[in-house]
Amino acid sequence: MPKKGNTKGENEKSIAFNPAEILLVAGLGNPDPDFAATYHNIGMRALEALFASSGDHKWRTRNDFRYTKIGSRIFVIPRTYMNESGAAIRHALAYFEIPTRSLLVLHDDTDLAVGTMKTGFERGSAGHHGIESIIGALHTNKFWRARIGVRGTGRNGKAGAFVLQKTRRSDEPAFEKVFQKLRMLLTPPHGTN
Repeated sequence: MPKKGNTKGENEKSIAFNPAEILLVAGLGNPDPDFAATYHNIGMRALEALFASSGDHKWRTRNDFRYTKIGSRIFVIPRTYMNESGAAIRHALAYFEIPTRSLLVLHDDTDLAVGTMKTGFERGSAGHHGIESIIGALHTNKFWRARIGVRGTGRNGKAGAFVLQKTRRSDEPAFEKVFQKLRMLLTPPHGTN
């Protein structure tokens, strides 16, 4: 079982992110409307923002996730609560027959500043319960993550103290920049997907 922390072994090689290899993108959050505009739901919001200007997709529902497909890429939102995301992600990967190395999970990260995003592969959960659930359900941490920063001014305490708070209006422009960066990262050149 992978370690909880973020450290990599000395012999591990850093793998470069290649968007073309990503076949399933999952945005984490809590499905209850009361949590929709919270920091903890930024992964789900980021995924939904990818389609903000596009009306040419339809969401379909499976037991514990909903999805839409554009080209060869599938976009998934678990219908479970954050801390139980693993089963939904495992079911989606199995349903679409996609290997874990082609999975990208979008989620909040309280160690990163608002407006920042980092991608990484084969990392520990760093205490993020949604990621812990996914690692546990998949029995591996060999998948991609896009960690979206939610740490801002005045939020220096424990993550649980603010991740379920509504996002501040002043943070929205920074989040929009991250969403735009994701759009550019995941949108293939015209006609290639």
